[in-house]
Amino acid sequence: MRGAPAVAILAGGRGERLRPLTDGIPKPMVPIHGKPYLEHQIERLAAQGFRRAVLLTGYLGDAIERHFGVGARLGLAIEYSREPEPLGTGGALRLARDRLSDPFLLIYGDSLLPVEYAPIIERVSDGPWEAVIAVYANRGDIDVPDNVGADPDGRVRIYRKGASRDDLNRVEAGVSAFRLRAIDRLPRDGPSSIESDLFPQLAAEGRLGSWDSPRRFYDIGTPARIEEIREFLR
Repeated sequence: MRGAPAVAILAGGRGERLRPLTDGIPKPMVPIHGKPYLEHQIERLAAQGFRRAVLLTGYLGDAIERHFGVGARLGLAIEYSREPEPLGTGGALRLARDRLSDPFLLIYGDSLLPVEYAPIIERVSDGPWEAVIAVYANRGDIDVPDNVGADPDGRVRIYRKGASRDDLNRVEAGVSAFRLRAIDRLPRDGPSSIESDLFPQLAAEGRLGSWDSPRRFYDIGTPARIEEIREFLR
């Protein structure tokens, strides 16, 4: 992918539901088939032609930095932006703003959507959107509630994290693309959340787009879900 945008990876989570496993390692470093889960994600990014990743770290971030270094052995350059205190997903992005490209891709360090990411970036580049989120039409194969109401043209009418309503028809799939000006909408100080402070605002203004994923996503949020992704990656 020539001239590929930067990828921001949210990797600061503690993983409370995985304790005691995460008492000594950050959540993205949970081992899957002999290597940290985050390594599987970075390998996929490199295979798709991405050449620069910015890891947004927090809890035990030094463990991530020691393991991945500058990224040379994985085929892409890795930089770090570490929170001095928990800042939430929005605060972490705000802190890393000057390291990001316009547009940039965002993935979560504890989830995996096994698709090509380039179309998501192209959609935010070519449309009227300030951000585009990958969404999935849940057919009962994921035990999470719908939290997105999207029109056939891809406009997100409603984004409501953790909600379940009749006018919601998709679930966010854990990959998104942003223009930098979207980050400038976040509060300038203190913790903030893209899910609570940014996506609902963009949706209300008609600036949040969607991209329908043909495949479900996976995450390592619980021991049972770790087993699911072990089987998928096998």
